[in-house]
Amino acid sequence: MDKSEFLNPKSPYYGQVKPEKLVFNSNLQEFVVGIGYICGLETNGKISPSEAYAQIHSLWEQLENSKHQLGIGDC
Repeated sequence: MDKSEFLNPKSPYYGQVKPEKLVFNSNLQEFVVGIGYICGLETNGKISPSEAYAQIHSLWEQLENSKHQLGIGDC
């Protein structure tokens, strides 16, 4: 296992296999890793709570945009 795999682990996808769902799953896993880093930085005093909030909010918007672009959850 190299350092990249250790720092950014990926879990297999168990849902219905469709390209857009695989891409969204990958985006979701990247979102979770990003949240972990931001929380660690804030907990250790490297960034302020307001900066952590802003970064998390930005990640959330990116995830929502990818969901809409991929058509996930549209009825």
